[in-house]
This record gives sequence, C-alpha cells and structure tokens, in this order.
Amino acid sequence: PITYNTMSKSSKTFWAFVTGAAVGATLGILYAPDKGENTRNKLFYQLQKYREQLQGLITDLIDGKEIPETMAKSEGKKVVNEAYKEMKSGGRLFYLGAGTSGRLGIVDASECPPTFGVPFDLVNGIIAGGDKAIRKAVENAEDNTTQAWIDLQEQNINENDVVIGIAASGTTPYVIAGLEKCHENNITTGCITCNDGSPLAITAKFPVVVVVGPEFVTGSSRMKAGTAQKLVLNMISTATMIQLGKVKGNKMVDMQLSNDKLVDRGVKMIMSEIPVDYEKASQLLKEF
Repeated sequence: PITYNTMSKSSKTFWAFVTGAAVGATLGILYAPDKGENTRNKLFYQLQKYREQLQGLITDLIDGKEIPETMAKSEGKKVVNEAYKEMKSGGRLFYLGAGTSGRLGIVDASECPPTFGVPFDLVNGIIAGGDKAIRKAVENAEDNTTQAWIDLQEQNINENDVVIGIAASGTTPYVIAGLEKCHENNITTGCITCNDGSPLAITAKFPVVVVVGPEFVTGSSRMKAGTAQKLVLNMISTATMIQLGKVKGNKMVDMQLSNDKLVDRGVKMIMSEIPVDYEKASQLLKEF
C-alpha cells in the first residue's frame, strides 16, 4: 500500500505544495480566540481527513496507478485516444467550464504551446462569462444554457474537434447544454467531474469522474475537486501530446526556447543524445 512514508521525495514535495494553501487558509480559524476547544478539535479532524484523501489521490496518480483503482470511474484513456485521433487529423481540443473549472481549463490550454510547441489554437479553454471571468466572477454566467454553444461557434467548432466539459458538481447548466449541442452536431465530448451519476457525467460520451468527497470548506470546489481536476487535465493533455510525438523519453523536445533557462535545457538535451560539449551543442541548437 502507498503511504506517506513510502512516497518519493518529489511526491512528498508535490503533495505538500497543493495542500499547503488549504492548511494556511485554515490557521486563522483554528486559532481564533473566540473558538472553543471542541470547535478547534473538530476543524483539525476535518483538515486531517481532507489531507489524507487528497494525499491518496495525488500519490496514486504520481506513482502511475490507474485512477479507477483509487477514487475515480474513468473514461480517461478513451478521452485521450479520441483527442489524439482527432488532433492528428487536424482537429482541436476544447475545455469548457465555469468559475474555477473554467479557469483550470484555460490554465492547461495556455501551457500547451510553450511546453509542447503546438499552435495556440490547438488546445483551447473557454470560460462562462468570457475572458473577463478569468479574473473576476461574472454573475449567473454558469446558468446560461445557450451561451456555451455560441462561444464554441465563435471558435468555428466542428465535428473534427473534441470538447471536454469541466464541472466539479456536474450540474453546471452552461457546460451541460454546451455538450448537448455538441452531440447534436456529431462532436465528440468528454467531461471531468467529481460527482458520480451527475447530469454532466451522464451527458458526456467519455466521462472522467474523480470522487474526492466533501470539501474541507463546504462547497469550495477549488480545493480537493479543483486539485483533482487539474491533475486529470494534466494527464489528458500530456498523454495526448506524448502520442502526438511532442515528448521523447521524458523530455519536451518541441518546447519553445523562449528564455535562457529553456535554451540551456535544449543544449543539454542535445548533449545527452550525442557526444558533444556544451559549446558545440549550443551551436547545433542555433543552426537547427
């Protein structure tokens, strides 16, 4: 069994990073002078349960376990295969979400061009309320049942594309209605949700359901659910890009050399493949 003591150093570091924010956010509550001992103990217990659940999900994913063996009912492999098939033939990948879920999709999409050297319109993130909703919440945007399809049409969506809806609760009208319109137009759909049997999971052709349980702060789905969704997004985009030939071994061979750190990494990649020194590798990188 995987425990904290058997985790690798990198796994422990990663787990500590993603849970640190939750721990820090609760310290003020835990030590508030007007809270009684029973309240503090209850909060500590809830925080510990949150940490243990999140640790179980993250360590299993990092160590290569299948999501279905831990906390998910998943069509993840099928989503990746469909995305790869369509993108290889000229299609694109779209993430569709509202609030935190929409922002997570945008983050994953925006990281693909510099990481894998793909065009900026190959992986796309769409959020209810438009780009202004990335920084500031747009009231009632997630309840609009017609806007998602309008947003997708503005991107010239077609049957060669794949659309993945993201919603922790699996009940967001904007996302569900968008996927329904995709089905009407023969567009492949998937979803990432944390609610088994939810309308979104039922609507999507290839649902990825990661059940993480109640949040430490009730209803704050940016915590466990948000972390789980980001991990699944990472796996979908990375696995797809690997199949598209953007990774060799564990190296991002098509990354954009946009700063000194990445240029240095590129030089060292060449040195690891052929017997040349740093200066020669740097010259070859500039030439080719």
